[in-house]
Amino acid sequence: MAKRKVQEKAPIKYAPVQKQLITDTIEKNYMPYVMSVIISRAIPEIDGLKPSHRKLLYTMYKMGLLTGNRTKSANVVGQTMKLNPHGDMAIYETLVRLTRANESLLHPLVDSKGSFGKQYSSEMSFAASRYTEVKLDAFCAELFRGIDKNAVDFVPNYDKTMQEPVLLPAAFPNILVTPNTGIAVGMASSICSFNLAEICDGTIALLRNPKTSVEKMLDIVKAPDFPGGGTIIYDREQMRNIYETGQGSVKIRSRYNYDKSANCIDIVQIPYSTSIELIIKRIADLVKEGKLKEVTDVRDEIDLHGFKLTLDIRKGTDPDKLMMKLYKLTPLEDSFKCNFNILVNSEPRQLGLVDILHEWIAFRMGCVRRELTFDLEKKNDKLHLLLGLAKIYLDIDKVIKIIRNTEKDEEVIKNLMTGFDIDQIQAEYIAEIKLRHINKEYILNRMGEIKALQDEIAQIEELLGDDLKIKALISKQLTEIKKKYGQPRKSYLEYSSDVVEYQEEEVVENFPVKIYLTKEGYFKKVVLASLKSTDEHKMKEGDEIAFMEETDNTAEIIFFTDKCRVYKAKAADFESVKISAMGAFIPAELGMENGEKPIFMKVQKGYPENENMVFIFENGKGVKVPMSAYDTKGTRRKLQGAYSAASPIVAVFYEKEPFEIMMINSAKKAIIFKSSLIPVKATRSAGGVTLMTLKKDQKIVSAVSDEKEKFEDTKGYRKYKLPATGTNL
Repeated sequence: MAKRKVQEKAPIKYAPVQKQLITDTIEKNYMPYVMSVIISRAIPEIDGLKPSHRKLLYTMYKMGLLTGNRTKSANVVGQTMKLNPHGDMAIYETLVRLTRANESLLHPLVDSKGSFGKQYSSEMSFAASRYTEVKLDAFCAELFRGIDKNAVDFVPNYDKTMQEPVLLPAAFPNILVTPNTGIAVGMASSICSFNLAEICDGTIALLRNPKTSVEKMLDIVKAPDFPGGGTIIYDREQMRNIYETGQGSVKIRSRYNYDKSANCIDIVQIPYSTSIELIIKRIADLVKEGKLKEVTDVRDEIDLHGFKLTLDIRKGTDPDKLMMKLYKLTPLEDSFKCNFNILVNSEPRQLGLVDILHEWIAFRMGCVRRELTFDLEKKNDKLHLLLGLAKIYLDIDKVIKIIRNTEKDEEVIKNLMTGFDIDQIQAEYIAEIKLRHINKEYILNRMGEIKALQDEIAQIEELLGDDLKIKALISKQLTEIKKKYGQPRKSYLEYSSDVVEYQEEEVVENFPVKIYLTKEGYFKKVVLASLKSTDEHKMKEGDEIAFMEETDNTAEIIFFTDKCRVYKAKAADFESVKISAMGAFIPAELGMENGEKPIFMKVQKGYPENENMVFIFENGKGVKVPMSAYDTKGTRRKLQGAYSAASPIVAVFYEKEPFEIMMINSAKKAIIFKSSLIPVKATRSAGGVTLMTLKKDQKIVSAVSDEKEKFEDTKGYRKYKLPATGTNL
């Protein structure tokens, strides 16, 4: 068997390896992709739109959907593919977000019919495009204002078969009215929505005074305004930072109603940055973990009337405290992270709110100038034709004669030009006039338009020559837009200083106790059961019991001090002691200043308006302050300015019902009067009114409410009108 001859393969020759810096490779191969994503996809332009939005809206505009009837969404999607080649589902998803039914925008750009899902739900899907119908919302007229008057540049589409606008000539700062988020390469954009009326007012303020400060702008454009409403936790410093830098975070809380009859909480608005499914899942997880025993059921009750998430709660649960807890533990409180990255002349820039408005004003002035220039050219062209018509007015018979005597059609224009000293455009216009219109009445009527046209041209030229007048025109347009489309804020504002944060409370055992406070400031909490013993109070020499009250271990106790302060504590904060113990030194326990001591103690349950604190001062004055003035939010333990510091305090009393007070001065004179004679002052710092008249160098040294226990006969001291002079003891 013959052996096959094996053919040897020629060695493969590789091209020599060329060394290249990685920075050069990235710049050559990666950077074009990066810039394409930034400029052509993810970051909005100064008109407030991404390319996908703009292509879709312009397609609908060209389809006549601004004024016509709705058409099937599938038709819009198909037509948009002439400008946007990224696939039908991508286009339809863009369309869905712009619709009124989806509730993603404060001012929807697309009027819709059918199911388009909801912004606040990740699972409520939209119907197929063949079932839904859309048209442009009337609000879009402001986006397209002037687009047919050369207000913006046009470029060829991807296959160069038609033209599309580079930007839309938005007649209002849509960049700050329509919310937008996008992730590009190496940067992202997250722009929240603001109230249209406030943005229009802020822009008008900048048009009138370009140096309007951020501080002034904060008074006009108060805060973002989200389509889903909610309550914004307002921090002016934080908001100022967003307005200046374009970066920051806005905290939003859900809004709710408590239905007492059904014992349930109805959550009616949630933060824009979360969804109902996330909230329900988190609440369900907390219930399973045993961290949310107050909730028995959670239900999605969204219907045709709008959003509603219902929580059934256990009997006896405080709905407000429960919501504070839910705000802390669930997405019912969430944050919107602001990152105002926008494209200005195709260049990505991070700008604050005021800077964005300045850029929009510059853009809008350019659009208005182009519109005015377009109108000026059209009017000049029309005037030019009418001036040619005016030249034939004096000899209409000559026109007819020239046309009749001209042998060839192509010579008519030339002969008219020669006969009346007009140019070709004017001659073409005259030649095209119908025979029935070559009469004096028609020509006189047309010539009557010349003066009006000349006035209009002069006005436009005056506008074009004065930036201030262009700004005034833009201000007028913004005022009209605000009046026509402005609406009240959807997001409420609550100052961060007024917000109550949830504090997890420890379970406190409750039992009856008796509390004591001595003159020297020693406090004892004694369990009632231990009082049966025969032990005596242990106190420092010369000390005595000043206040004593029976209560329970969960009670709140308030202490007034000689430094015009109030300190609050819980009975549970103190250890139970025997009556024979010295007790806790209150100034040290509550962190009082050196030399500060308590002068009054009271167990307080609520702060009703009809109950008062009574203060008696050395200068003979007294005042009543309502208990409600000492109500504080949250866990605040110390309150400054509890009463007037104008004169040293002599005594403090608590008034639930009128009682008698005996005042004694340094001259050993006294008066007794009803506490009802002292007027109530709304402010804690009020100095009060004179109760006892004092001579020079005299002062009040004592005020008591138990005078009958200390004096046998008190008839001569009783007064029924104040101020009063004291009677010798």
